[in-house]
Amino acid sequence: MFYDDDADLTLIQARRVAVIGYGSQGHAHALSLRDSGVEVCVGLQPDSTSRAKAADQGLQVATPAQAARDSDVIMMLVPDQHQRTLYREEIEPELTPGKALAFSHGFNIRFGYITPPDGVDVFMVAPKGPGHLVRREYVNGRGVPVLVAVDADHSGQAMDLALAYAKGIGGLRAGAIKTTFAEETETDLFGEQSVLCGATSQLVTYGFETLVEAGYQPEIAYFECLHELKLIVDLMYEGGISKQRWSCSDTCEFGDYVSGPRIITPDVKEHMKAVLEDVVNGSFAQRFIEDQDHGAPEFRVLREHGEKHQIEAVGRDLRALMGWIKTDDTDYQGSARRA
Repeated sequence: MFYDDDADLTLIQARRVAVIGYGSQGHAHALSLRDSGVEVCVGLQPDSTSRAKAADQGLQVATPAQAARDSDVIMMLVPDQHQRTLYREEIEPELTPGKALAFSHGFNIRFGYITPPDGVDVFMVAPKGPGHLVRREYVNGRGVPVLVAVDADHSGQAMDLALAYAKGIGGLRAGAIKTTFAEETETDLFGEQSVLCGATSQLVTYGFETLVEAGYQPEIAYFECLHELKLIVDLMYEGGISKQRWSCSDTCEFGDYVSGPRIITPDVKEHMKAVLEDVVNGSFAQRFIEDQDHGAPEFRVLREHGEKHQIEAVGRDLRALMGWIKTDDTDYQGSARRA
């Protein structure tokens, strides 16, 4: 583990940093680096709706090419599927020897969609939390743990620079773990698909459908299979599976032991191994990128199918009754967000 005392902030303060993108991670990195005494320029296209927001928050804004040209460190924080085109058209021509190219996720390096030139350091600083949390913790004097990795070290200082960058966004207040681009990418994609998003979403949906099809009220099914999931996950987050089991009733805990393995059977683990294989061999990445390159037809159909499910309509009605549920994500408005 690396902490604040293990990094020299002056290494990143001596550089000009271009943050390419101003979404969830982009705004957190740019503002926190700025507040850590780093000269920052945000790279955005002329028609980007984020340009005014970044400027209003006191940041210098330029096109991605201009930002990369005038900076020593270029942090790529645009979505995975857009990085390689943006890189090829605007970033790569500005990558002269001695500069550093940085990422918060290893997807494009791991699967070869971006191949930086010789003479350029390539490193990763990947916060283990969404951008709004990264920024909030920085402002509050704390930090979100980060992963750090180096893919190319032409200067001999790439890891030191990565740690300095991590310190600049507050990550070393919590701690950094050294990894590789391959390990970060493969475990991240696997975790999202097999547990955190894919499997959890499907498990919740199947539970909801099972109760509704058996004649129970959809509202009750929503509470039991989705709403209360947060209570369980929060307990796991605070103290692991053991605290979750300790906190629930004996009836609940006993059911956990005897019924959980009936649902999540050993063949589920075999399916997980197959998902991991698709991640490692690049077939998932290829499927995703090829779909995106053709206008994302598969992605759009899957998204629309999910949003039309009964659980979403029931959830919207019930959440409207819960005044305590607040979100600081003003961009999200359900299905309307993509209208």
